[in-house]
Amino acid sequence: MKKIILVLVVLFLVCGCGNNKVIKEEEKDKEKDIVIEQLNSLSLDEKIGQMLMISYRSTIADDNLKSVLNDVKPGGFIMFSENFESYTQVQQFLNDINSFNDIPMFISVDQEGGRVQRLKSLTDKKVTVFPSMLELGSTNDEKLSYDVGRVMGEELGVFGINMDFAPVLDIYSNPNNTVIGNRSFGNTYEVVSKMALSFAKGLESTNVIPVYKHFPGHGDTDVDSHYDLPVINKSREELLSLEIKPFIDAINNGAQVIMIGHLAVPKIAGSDTPASLSKEIITDFLKEELGYKGLVITDALNMGALTDNYTSKEIYVMAINAGVDILLMPSPARDAVKIIKEAVVNGEISEDKINSSVEKILRLKLKITKDTKYDESYLGSSEHQEVISKIK
Repeated sequence: MKKIILVLVVLFLVCGCGNNKVIKEEEKDKEKDIVIEQLNSLSLDEKIGQMLMISYRSTIADDNLKSVLNDVKPGGFIMFSENFESYTQVQQFLNDINSFNDIPMFISVDQEGGRVQRLKSLTDKKVTVFPSMLELGSTNDEKLSYDVGRVMGEELGVFGINMDFAPVLDIYSNPNNTVIGNRSFGNTYEVVSKMALSFAKGLESTNVIPVYKHFPGHGDTDVDSHYDLPVINKSREELLSLEIKPFIDAINNGAQVIMIGHLAVPKIAGSDTPASLSKEIITDFLKEELGYKGLVITDALNMGALTDNYTSKEIYVMAINAGVDILLMPSPARDAVKIIKEAVVNGEISEDKINSSVEKILRLKLKITKDTKYDESYLGSSEHQEVISKIK
């Protein structure tokens, strides 16, 4: 009798697991059908628009911005300090932006903590001010890092911001590095990986998408890519033993978006081509060798490391052909659409490559929830302050 019961239990568990697997496969197929149908409904211009994340430094969506939004229908918008003035102003600004596109937008921001946090510009609300990630990393407390990510995500969620350009996975291994410095969680792989991934999980718990940056690692540089091109002369083996390791951990933990830095890594790329424009680094190394399947976004395209060395057309064509899915801050956006479309028509970029990127973008956007569960009471709340007070 006991044997019969045991067999029945095993059969129940096996059948149950099998049913769950079938349901999950059906859900994936349904999701894919929705995405493909949506993709096929878009014009080439609209597909290209989905690959652009634009910015506009103003507190209002004026006629100029509304015209760009209407014409380009960008897939994303990045908020800067100049976009934050008051609670109601930000709500109105984002409502206006979101009204121009039926497809949900990635509303993103650089909210890292320390010297990079945009919400501090609000004048009528006391938001939580976050210490630097180096200070957080020094606690070596994974639970605290998760809670800090959660707190940050909750306050971003008050405004419907669904993507944060954080955490920084760069290892602060060069004391002369001014562009990263205390933005890093620490000077060892173990601390950076452990604390950054916990922080990212905290963000994800609030439905904010973390963006891991700056691949393949900006920690051991003494040149600021805002002004010039940093060159990292380490071998592939040296990079894999340190700088790349936190990114490998992020990939293994389901990273959905990785930002590519404007860094030259000749021992991998075979030239001084910036990583953000290099097929050898993005497609051959990150995607194929390291197995990354998520979205790739560039660092800002107005940085000197690119603009001093390449034309706008070269930047867009090289980046997309290298494997980039989202172009951050192409300017002007209308020109970017025109240039990329002409490159597709002329055969310099294949439409299949555009379709592949947009399909991934649309798939991730299915997970965006329009309705936020966080109201203004979360901003600078006592519970949030209590979490931050633990960073000593």
